[in-house]
Amino acid sequence: MMLCLNTGYAQTSLTKNTSFKPGENWYDESGHIINAHGGGLFFYNGTYYWYGEIKKGKTSRVPDASWENYRVVAGGVSCYSSKDLLNWKYEGVALPAEKTDSANDLYQGNVIERPKVIYNARTKKFVMWLHIDSKDYAAAKSGVAVSDKPQGPFTYLHSERPNGNMARDMTIYQDDDGRAYHFYSSEENATMHICLLSDDYLSHTTNDKRILINLSREAPAIFKYNNRYYLITSGCTGWAPNEASYAVADSIMGDWTQNGNPCKGADANKTFYAQSTYVLPVDAAKGKFIFMADRWHKTNLEDSRYIWLPLTMNNNVPEISWTDSWTIDELKK
Repeated sequence: MMLCLNTGYAQTSLTKNTSFKPGENWYDESGHIINAHGGGLFFYNGTYYWYGEIKKGKTSRVPDASWENYRVVAGGVSCYSSKDLLNWKYEGVALPAEKTDSANDLYQGNVIERPKVIYNARTKKFVMWLHIDSKDYAAAKSGVAVSDKPQGPFTYLHSERPNGNMARDMTIYQDDDGRAYHFYSSEENATMHICLLSDDYLSHTTNDKRILINLSREAPAIFKYNNRYYLITSGCTGWAPNEASYAVADSIMGDWTQNGNPCKGADANKTFYAQSTYVLPVDAAKGKFIFMADRWHKTNLEDSRYIWLPLTMNNNVPEISWTDSWTIDELKK
């Protein structure tokens, strides 16, 4: 899915980022390319935290796979912090991979994907959920880890199949009332599920709902606007780009209605050669959000890029259009 090659791992000179430039190399404050793929954002005490998959090293294809299962050695989960969403400080490895124990969920030969972090005000713990899988994607589990600090380190607890269901691509949504929900692709990715998490966010309740039944959607990214819930997903085409769609519900555990593509303009039918991972509210009351996506480079995953674009609500319909360069101030207008 990549259209350009990596130009290096560090800048020769450090300059402040002043605008978002989707698809270009994005450097942290130390001059190194940000490595946080399939990521999620978390806002806490005036600071944004960006968690993502560490993809570093040679890309190889898993032999005998029925699809283009390209992989790198799993590096765990990285964490970056920022005050302005443009300039990011590397906070380190929030959740490291296991290098020697092949029976460990976090073994570097396994799959560690799509980390999302929320805060539990009752337990005062930062909770990370992520997709945990075997290299052939047969395990299909969700893992959970906790920390006393947003930047980690996180302590890994366990993995599970929610109520016995397969669980792959996922996100976590924390509602205004403090309840947290796990959205995950299930049933061989044919149907998505939503499951209410326990009060401490460390396990699943039996309140589990099937949505988008037999529509084969993945890469969920959820947001709330005007008391309704919106869910952007992608189709299931491996590393190849496809057309995004969005679904709407009046309540999380209510009925979800599938709608069309929120992307507009050239390359909208390929989601601008990217795949959704998160939607960040900027001014939710006015319908202003940031759509976060990954532009995967399947044969060189380390060189995958970030596509962050303005998402605006127009008559209760989300719209995402390509722009080569933009700022938060422009989005807020």
